[in-house]
Amino acid sequence: MNNKKIIISLGGSIIVPESGIDWEFLKNFRELIIKYIKKDYKFFLISGGGVTARNYIKAADNIVKVTDNDKDWLGIHSTRLNAHLLRTIFYDFAYKEIIKNPTIHFSTNKKIIIGGGWKPGWSTDYVATMIAQEYEIKTIINLSNIDYVYDSDPKISKQAKKIKETNWTNFRKLVGNKWKPGLNMPFDPIASKKAQLLNLKTIMLNGKNLNNLKECLDGKNFIGTIIEGK
Repeated sequence: MNNKKIIISLGGSIIVPESGIDWEFLKNFRELIIKYIKKDYKFFLISGGGVTARNYIKAADNIVKVTDNDKDWLGIHSTRLNAHLLRTIFYDFAYKEIIKNPTIHFSTNKKIIIGGGWKPGWSTDYVATMIAQEYEIKTIINLSNIDYVYDSDPKISKQAKKIKETNWTNFRKLVGNKWKPGLNMPFDPIASKKAQLLNLKTIMLNGKNLNNLKECLDGKNFIGTIIEGK
């Protein structure tokens, strides 16, 4: 990476998979991030809602008819809960508040700023793109639970092909243009539209492979998908 300001959009299901909070991953992730802080890097960590959000949405939907707006708010509060967990484990290094509005610029000497969801209508991927715009950062690292983006769901199709590099026009054909609460996509449709407009570079990595993240941060070869160019 040629810029020491790094945005990492951290999928909620990496933090809290179905089995519960993955504290071992968080411990190792913390150690890695601190190593780069000591090299004078600054990080924006944007937390998703993932399984937590989808579980809350499913539970509510099983009881009453829930509006999309309320489903989104359940998701937003799930992201903020995960964000507070991150702020807690990075207490000595992180700004004291969670970013809830990415259009407000924080001036701080702290090396980590942590954010969660903002408004209904999109995921925290969109928050990451807004942070990129606000702080003039051109690259987002998106950590999920897949090694690559595929042209179709590899769990369903044996013919699914991995995509190592693509542009936003082609990527948006895969994810579409419509958001719905709890949508599980590599990068949400509204965020993808914004990223294309800003001409951002987005790197998709499997967050569980922290050595691979290190390789990416060091500018070395890594396993993942790069989206750049309109």
